[in-house]
Amino acid sequence: MTLVSPWAAHAVCLALFAADLGARAVRLRGYLRGLGAELSLGRAFQVNAFGDAAAGLTPMRFGGEMAKFGGLLRARIAARTAVIGLGIEAAVTYPVVALFGGWLAWRFAPAWWRSAGPALASALAAWWPWMVAVGCLTVAAGVGTWWWCSHREPGPGTPRSAVTEVRAWPAVSGALLSFVNVLARTLMLPVLAQTLPEHPPFGVMMIGSFVLLYSQLVLPMPGGLGAVDLGFLSGLAGNLGPGRGALLLAWRFYTVGAGALLGLGLAVATLGAGPLLRLLRASLHRSPRD
Repeated sequence: MTLVSPWAAHAVCLALFAADLGARAVRLRGYLRGLGAELSLGRAFQVNAFGDAAAGLTPMRFGGEMAKFGGLLRARIAARTAVIGLGIEAAVTYPVVALFGGWLAWRFAPAWWRSAGPALASALAAWWPWMVAVGCLTVAAGVGTWWWCSHREPGPGTPRSAVTEVRAWPAVSGALLSFVNVLARTLMLPVLAQTLPEHPPFGVMMIGSFVLLYSQLVLPMPGGLGAVDLGFLSGLAGNLGPGRGALLLAWRFYTVGAGALLGLGLAVATLGAGPLLRLLRASLHRSPRD
């Protein structure tokens, strides 16, 4: 028997999507306010939407920070303040992601392996050449990124230098808002799976959802295209049964598609197609220290 109606599950996912957007907008505004810059909540929402669109369309979500930087410049935030604010955001958010992932592994890893392990082993046996190729591309992209970063002077927008600018209250509130962001996105898959007559245990789906989401930070394909989808269908979040194809489409919409569409729509409505392309080119060629 279906535990939750599809309408209810989609309503919850929309609420989680809104909570994620709202938490990140408040977080960005708080960091900039702590640096003495004022950014309205609406503008912060818009900047994050720009970032979501660019991140979903670029490898390793690389374009997201550049798009947010360009959005902050357009909002008349000084370049140095913008990059320091984005650096603080990264310096606070990444540890929250790591701690949450560590807690999930500590709490649910044995159950996850019992549920997902056999299916993943079968998928590895069938698809190992493709997985090896993706792994090699990922390592190459990581080495290339490390080399590029190591040959740059530390700029004011890097997490290493931005951590010296963190103030206590914005850091604490930002960490709490980052937890809302991570939790809301991770919950979307378990919520959607409640519409299936049978689904894996909650903890198994939480680990799978987390891994599928945050592997996109290192995968050299926009949105982890292909690798994430194969992992989903291969049982990384447990055996989701015959309804997993439709579930994958819905999950991909809420975690990547909706944010990309919203950001692109706002960008075109705000800037127009021509100025948007010029802004993107300028952002990609601009050094954050300029």
